[in-house]
Amino acid sequence: MTTADRDLVVALRAELAAIDPARPCDRRAEATGLIGATPARAASVARLLLRLARDRSQVEQSLDWEAAPEHCRLAYLRGLFLAHGSLSLSGGRTHLEFLVAPADAPVLARRLRSIGLPASARVRRGRGVVTWKNGDVVGTFLRRIGATGAMLEVEARQVSRALRGDLNRVINAESANLQRAVGAAGRQLAAIEELVASGELSEQPFVVRAVADARRETPEATLGELAERLMIHRSAVQRALERIERLATQPADGEGRPSPLA
Repeated sequence: MTTADRDLVVALRAELAAIDPARPCDRRAEATGLIGATPARAASVARLLLRLARDRSQVEQSLDWEAAPEHCRLAYLRGLFLAHGSLSLSGGRTHLEFLVAPADAPVLARRLRSIGLPASARVRRGRGVVTWKNGDVVGTFLRRIGATGAMLEVEARQVSRALRGDLNRVINAESANLQRAVGAAGRQLAAIEELVASGELSEQPFVVRAVADARRETPEATLGELAERLMIHRSAVQRALERIERLATQPADGEGRPSPLA
């Protein structure tokens, strides 16, 4: 992650850790989720552990998920994320995972699925891992556990990245189109000069001569601009320029060349 992304993750964790549940049951549920957390994990988590010290002495080893109301479940998940969760915002990709005991991973995945946040669970190097790689699901989870302010910044950055990506694609496409147009204009001018030198241009129909003159006078003009200037269809301009290039590349003896009326 970039420094800005890391700072945003730190701010998000600080915002969650600063939440002070009003309900005693929520405080106990959050303290249950914090079981196993160490003060060294983050300064904000260390302060939270001190604030909930009395509640932590009263908690059970696990939350009765089925009997717990929604607000207690979310408080528990907030504590679990602060104690055992990690978040990555690298390169516009969002990745959140919980590191838990191997036996707890499928249990946590089932609990998350029951509140509409399905996650994958596996064992990695002897640790249970419950993962989300979907940015929308991660955003929904973080907002539900209280990280509203930080998520606004995350979403703003994602929109900014998407806009920059779209802008770069448009610029690249326009640059490629411009390069093709410059190359085509260069070929057309060279063909016109060749036909002028040989006298063959004067033998061509009026439209072909008019298009050739317009191209020589405005080398940078697009087909549409040439058509507008000459008050003819764009397709007529394109056919005239194709004819000019074809004439210039065919043998000088005229074999196989189009007739003046073709």
